[in-house]
Amino acid sequence: MKKKFFLNAHIIDPKNQIDELGGLIINEKGKIEAIGKKVNKNNIPSREKCTDLQGKHIFPGIVDMKVFVGEPGFEYKENFRTLSEAALSGGVTSVVTMPNTNPVIDNVSIVDFLKRRGRDKAKINIFPTATLSKNLEGTNMTEFGLLQSKGIIGFTDGYQTIQSTRLMSRIMKSAFDLDSLVMQHVEDNELSKDGLVNDGIISTKLGLQGIPDLAEKIIIERDLTLLEDCNCRYHISQISSSKGLDVIKNRKNDVKFTCGVSVNNLSLNENDIGDFKTFLKLSPPLRTEEDRSSLIKGINNELIDVIVSDHKPEDEEQKRLTFAKASSGATGVETLLPLTLELYHNGSVKLSKLIKTLTYNPAKILKINKGNLDVDNDADFCVVDLNKPWIVKKENIISKSKNTSIEDRKLQGKVISTYVKGEELYKA
Repeated sequence: MKKKFFLNAHIIDPKNQIDELGGLIINEKGKIEAIGKKVNKNNIPSREKCTDLQGKHIFPGIVDMKVFVGEPGFEYKENFRTLSEAALSGGVTSVVTMPNTNPVIDNVSIVDFLKRRGRDKAKINIFPTATLSKNLEGTNMTEFGLLQSKGIIGFTDGYQTIQSTRLMSRIMKSAFDLDSLVMQHVEDNELSKDGLVNDGIISTKLGLQGIPDLAEKIIIERDLTLLEDCNCRYHISQISSSKGLDVIKNRKNDVKFTCGVSVNNLSLNENDIGDFKTFLKLSPPLRTEEDRSSLIKGINNELIDVIVSDHKPEDEEQKRLTFAKASSGATGVETLLPLTLELYHNGSVKLSKLIKTLTYNPAKILKINKGNLDVDNDADFCVVDLNKPWIVKKENIISKSKNTSIEDRKLQGKVISTYVKGEELYKA
């Protein structure tokens, strides 16, 4: 690999508190050699070919903490190759994959298969999770120690919640002993049973069973209470309501934990469902505009640490059913960054804070050396034209499944190129 030189970029790296005009040098090994305002034409040999970025932004490669991939068992929805291509187009260089596959990721042999497939087919960094409970049944916990030794980054039941308080207590104690990361989907099954949308005026109007925000609040309160007794690494996978956020605010000083939010819940509300738009059937559901506004405040107040795509590919046959029968979820890995940038463009959140939630914060929670532009670290980054307008069209979606929640949405901000280990793997 030849050295690469980039000049006249607006570089934002939250970890190193860089927010300045400057350049970037990548060495022959694909590592960052130098970065910032000290990199300019004056200290680069004249014989070297430089890329002039003309004020475009350089961000660290995005770390998406919640991504579903179809391997093994659901390759027709998404595979490692198509996921990589979609992720790279959105500036995402590292993903945390969910264990809700077929078979589920709950034993060592499947982990070995997964890692081989990821290594052979993916162009991005794959960090797999395993289930909290065997076969996702919520009865017996998996072998954390053994799975972790094979490279599992954390444990989650994906869209399912550990309902048993006793089991959750055992999980937390084991996680504490092994320094494991527990990621919990917070929803009480009894209250959310058969629910399809947020419980409220819209659910009544559409005649659909509602999911009350109380279902979220109860599990958060329970888990944070358990956390007082055993302070393991605990992450609330996605929050969706102001009630849940109030609990987090009240408990933030008592126990140590982190919290994520889906970009869908920051950008859409229950009104967007309109007349039964099944592509907006999500878990957790879209809630009120008041909830959405509260979540944005939660980003600003640093009560919420991470923004995720909640990328869940589904084929159209599974989405174009009645609302009750349609599968839940939407693709989003390739639109995560542009959609998040809406909050910057409308003045809701500072750019550096948004980039922190997409890069440094998730990497810190996961304890991985990604999401930064450290000298001598892998050159994983994206170049972004912050002002480039574009429209989300189904036919232009790279993901194998096309179930986007924001079709025809006008966005501002486009990834121009994405680099992994110094190699340009995507170019618009």
